[in-house]
Amino acid sequence: MRTRAASARNLAFANPPAELVRLFAEDEPSVAAPVIAVARLTGDEWRAMLPDLPPTSRSLLRHRRDLPADTVRALDSFGSSDFALPQPGGASWREPEPVTSAVEAFVSDRAAPGDNPRHGESPAIAPANDAGPAPAPRGPFQIADLVARIDAYQRDHGELGRPPRAIDSDEPIDHFCFETDATGTIRWVDGAPREPLIGVLLGTGSAQVDGVVSGAFRRRASFVDARLVIAGASPAAGQWQVSATPAFDPAIGRFTGYRGVARRPRADQRAEPMARNAPSPEALRALVHELRTPTNAISGFAEMIEAQVLGPAPDVYRERASAIRHDTHDLIAAIDDIDTAARIEQDALVLRPGVVGVAPLLARAARDLEPLMLLRQSVVDIDSGPPGLAIAGDEVAVARLISRLMALAVGASGIGERVAVRAWSKDGQARIAVDRPSAFAAWPGDALLSLEGEDQEGTLLGTAFGLRLARNLAGELGGSLKIGEQRLTLRLPAALDHGVGQLSSN
Repeated sequence: MRTRAASARNLAFANPPAELVRLFAEDEPSVAAPVIAVARLTGDEWRAMLPDLPPTSRSLLRHRRDLPADTVRALDSFGSSDFALPQPGGASWREPEPVTSAVEAFVSDRAAPGDNPRHGESPAIAPANDAGPAPAPRGPFQIADLVARIDAYQRDHGELGRPPRAIDSDEPIDHFCFETDATGTIRWVDGAPREPLIGVLLGTGSAQVDGVVSGAFRRRASFVDARLVIAGASPAAGQWQVSATPAFDPAIGRFTGYRGVARRPRADQRAEPMARNAPSPEALRALVHELRTPTNAISGFAEMIEAQVLGPAPDVYRERASAIRHDTHDLIAAIDDIDTAARIEQDALVLRPGVVGVAPLLARAARDLEPLMLLRQSVVDIDSGPPGLAIAGDEVAVARLISRLMALAVGASGIGERVAVRAWSKDGQARIAVDRPSAFAAWPGDALLSLEGEDQEGTLLGTAFGLRLARNLAGELGGSLKIGEQRLTLRLPAALDHGVGQLSSN
């Protein structure tokens, strides 16, 4: 089986012929699925093999959305035979017997009056009058058979068949019981709302667990008082202490999941005091991932329209596409800033050592800010310092740090205002000072960090966020950011050529 499944996966994207597709499609679901999911055949080829395929393969084929219309109609013609429940005990589905044989079996198996009915049978019921025997049930199924199948399902699935008790949404929840399947997905909950928990895979998405659960899961071992965090705003959200034991199939010893209980941790068991409304770094990085993909797609399509890659476009559409491309460029920059802040918070920022020249870096940042300077009608005066002045650090991080500082100053500048940017070296550090614009005069020193609600041009996330990001990023690079009364001074490790002298400045 394992070899056939591996062969099917290797063959999936090789465009196999119809005969080979039929061979794999008639096999077990794990073998048939890789081939059926991507095989490309004509409508006639699909219709020719559909009657010979097992119901599981036809069910897999129904999930495809690229099949010809006639193939979809052919699949629909099989009707309910592809959706029949399996018989208890794993027996395959069989065609129902004719009505006459079912009636005969029912009449012959009925217990005589006064006898106790056997397990799975309905007790005999005397007719209401003497007009004759009760009419025989019609249809291929017997009620007793249906009841027996329900009993067998509940018996085979054990505790999973228990209905959970109703939970009042206003009732505080301090504990709940749960059961998972073999993959760690919660399948049964009692004592908590089912919506935020059922179907959740422990360790991913809205239910995060610590390493204790992951290690125990690999060993199929029990765990006690492990940490569980459920995201969201439901009554089940928040931190929990969970304990569980593994469950195994008594017949074959196969691991079937965990059964455990969760309780709210005591004050001394909480990992850290977390603000209820403060997003976690993991949530921020997930948000960044969800935002970056569509934003990049919008920017790419706008650039294609502007360049007329898809064909001639009117000038008004090209101008609108250009505006969209510039707006998405600013949005992507803000998304990258959020990602950088989240990585710093998680100690997950990767920095590559390098040497970054100060003069070309400042010139490139000024070119990028030219549209903003034109809008604000301001000017940036740049003094790049001595030739060869360079910064030792990650090029991308250093460029982001300096461009964000300059954008904050230019975005807050007034009409005709000049913003001076000066670089020099002192005590083995490369120092870059950016003048504070007049708009910052009302917030001396670190009071700039209180501008939570301010929104300047070029700073979608606000002045306070930009300054905190710059300060934290400078610290990651081995430097610092000083917020002075007259200027913002950035200090970073210098990488100077031996022939370049050291300039000092206050």
